[in-house]
Amino acid sequence: MKQPNETIHVDLLVEPDNIGDARHIRAAALAKAGLEDDGLVAVRVVRRSIDARAKMPRFQLRVAVGAEAGPVSVFQPQALGERRAVVVGAGPGGYFAALTLLEAGIKPVLLERGRDVRARLKDVKKIYSEGLVNPHSNYCFGEGGAGTYSDGKLYTRATKRGDTDRILDLFVAFGASADIRVDAHPHLGSNVLPRLVRGMREAIVASGGEIHFEAHVTDLVLDSGRACGVRLAGGETVTGDAVILATGHSARDVYDLLLRRGVLLEAKPFALGVRIEHPQDLVDRMFYHHSPRHAALPAASYRLACQTAERGVFSFCMCPGGFVVPASTAPGELVLNGMSLASRKAPFANAGLVAEVRPSDVPGDDALALLRFQAEVEQTMFRAGDGRTQRAPAQRAEDFLQGRMSTNLGATSYIPGIYAAPVHELLPGFVTRALREGLAILGKKHKGFDSSEATLLAVESRTSSPVRIPRDRETFMHPQVPGLFPCGEGAGYAGGIVSAAMDGVAVAAAVERELK
Repeated sequence: MKQPNETIHVDLLVEPDNIGDARHIRAAALAKAGLEDDGLVAVRVVRRSIDARAKMPRFQLRVAVGAEAGPVSVFQPQALGERRAVVVGAGPGGYFAALTLLEAGIKPVLLERGRDVRARLKDVKKIYSEGLVNPHSNYCFGEGGAGTYSDGKLYTRATKRGDTDRILDLFVAFGASADIRVDAHPHLGSNVLPRLVRGMREAIVASGGEIHFEAHVTDLVLDSGRACGVRLAGGETVTGDAVILATGHSARDVYDLLLRRGVLLEAKPFALGVRIEHPQDLVDRMFYHHSPRHAALPAASYRLACQTAERGVFSFCMCPGGFVVPASTAPGELVLNGMSLASRKAPFANAGLVAEVRPSDVPGDDALALLRFQAEVEQTMFRAGDGRTQRAPAQRAEDFLQGRMSTNLGATSYIPGIYAAPVHELLPGFVTRALREGLAILGKKHKGFDSSEATLLAVESRTSSPVRIPRDRETFMHPQVPGLFPCGEGAGYAGGIVSAAMDGVAVAAAVERELK
């Protein structure tokens, strides 16, 4: 029998017992397509997700019949010309911008305030062991950006902003599993990302780009109003034909230096709340309807949202089989985040449970009002403890709902430790009200979500940047400062690894158009 004239896509529901059986999947796909198996027809899984609506969760597959794999993007650097661009920040926005510039023959000079990914890990460990926060090298700052130690989720709803397949292909080219091209919610794990980040760095340098670590940018260099470089803390000046600002959502000093230079900024809504932690087997029961889960099933995860009387409440950065981690970027503050390893086999699951924060919620009408509010909440959480370590205030969910202290707290994945505290009083009142109402709504939908087995740890506050750096829709440049290209999460145009990477690609393409 000949190959079909065109690709046929069929959808299959596959029991966990059969998901590892390629012959079973092939036979089922051909039968669904109405074809006999003569050994010549190509069958390929192009999408894989979990359908947990039935009593026993099943895998939902989309299978392409009659076509080989399509073209795969690879990194193709070109010979460098005389043009060069300064790229500030070595997170996904900065690294994918640098890769794209090299493919256009433009030399990127990349500046990162933190250390390389290997040295950065030592600084992260000091947060656990000594409570010491290096303001330039931590969970948010350093090679790879905040996503390197935050599970490595590679899914995004911002698919209209760029080619997500291109981003995933490049991750695979630098060593990621090809499964990320197929899984509906791909992730890499914080034990895998450092290796991929090193691979990107080596490719950038081998192709003629420059990367400088511990290069803290303290000022913007302008020539007749055009951005032409930056100044570093040591006094050095680094110049280029354009400046891409991809500094991430926690680089508060960058907003300060832009204001000093008279660069227009805007306040942007963000979200604030807690990390909610459950035993993973409870999450499996809630969303797979039984526990223990089948060995072929991944740890159950969720993405939840509800509308309260005042504002939206939603889960953020859910980490199945993961850990709550300290994400502070300066001494005297307490910030939490989540991460998980590639296997996602740890006994706890955690997620941000956060409420919207709007400009109208806080006093002041300047661009940094929400940023100051965010910082004040983080400092309040730190002062509530011993004022020396990163121990986190915590409260059982049912006690939070009732407004009472927890008399005892269960085990936690948070290594610095937790202590019983009135989290409902430490959070801003409007956040507490929204979280209480949201928890009650979600608890009715998912039995156990708001039970005594759920622990709330405070505070989750770095969901996104509370500041936006404006840019023109067509040129991607700041409307007041030609040559300045705001990029990624810190500029207010992305929310996660893939969307930041796509924004880096789009901004680099805009730089290429501008320099031509």
